[in-house]
Amino acid sequence: MHPYVVADVFTSQPLKGNPVAVFTAGQDVPADLMQAIARETNLSETVFVLPSEEADAKVRIFTPAVELPFAGHPVLGTAHILAQTTGADTVRLETGRGVVPVTFTDGLGRMSQPVPTWREFAEAGELLAAIGVRYSVLPVDVYDNGARHLYVMLDNFDAVTNLRPNLEVLASLPQIGVNCFAGSDDRWKTRMFGPSLGVSEDPATGSAAGPLAVHLARHGKIAYGQEIEISQGKEIGRPSTLYARVEGEGETITAVEVAGSAVIVAHGQLDLP
Repeated sequence: MHPYVVADVFTSQPLKGNPVAVFTAGQDVPADLMQAIARETNLSETVFVLPSEEADAKVRIFTPAVELPFAGHPVLGTAHILAQTTGADTVRLETGRGVVPVTFTDGLGRMSQPVPTWREFAEAGELLAAIGVRYSVLPVDVYDNGARHLYVMLDNFDAVTNLRPNLEVLASLPQIGVNCFAGSDDRWKTRMFGPSLGVSEDPATGSAAGPLAVHLARHGKIAYGQEIEISQGKEIGRPSTLYARVEGEGETITAVEVAGSAVIVAHGQLDLP
């Protein structure tokens, strides 16, 4: 019997945000079954917590289709569960992209994310056609912080809400989340489509929130050091709120922080023969 906990992440209310299943004794789960278990839970991500010599714990993160070196809502959700168990204010988790600390203050977990790399997306024309839009307000760039995301900026919130992308075409992109967003100043709205990751649409994407802030700062839409609020998930009945902030200057990024709430909603056990 393998115990697990489900937390709704980037929300303070149960049944909203993005759920994650966390197997708290992951060292007892056969490694060759982890991907199959993630398909069984059928959530955006499933986490297996393992012992670590470098941090408070090590995490392995799986979507229903692939393992990821890093992902945002699984790290925040796992840190929240461990903090609730231990009473710690800071939880350090070893990921495939290094140790990620999460500090809890005023009901929010603040996660110091890996600084992403980026490049221009070469096939932007085909991508825009698959999304069903004529142009992106900003260049279409791809970011990699352990998860890969590309960004398409639309004119307004309604344009984001009304999207009906061709998921079959987007599924041909090699393990990339497609983020379509709009907004101004400190208020932004986004939707993330990830059929190539086994996730048609994600309710809240922590690994995309940090690079979104980087993208906006690089292209002069927000100031470095400015915290933005990102809404996501309403279209699929899981409204979520994420906060992101990036420090740096020009093309030099020194720190990326993503914050949000989480709430534990379920405990269970998986019975494997």
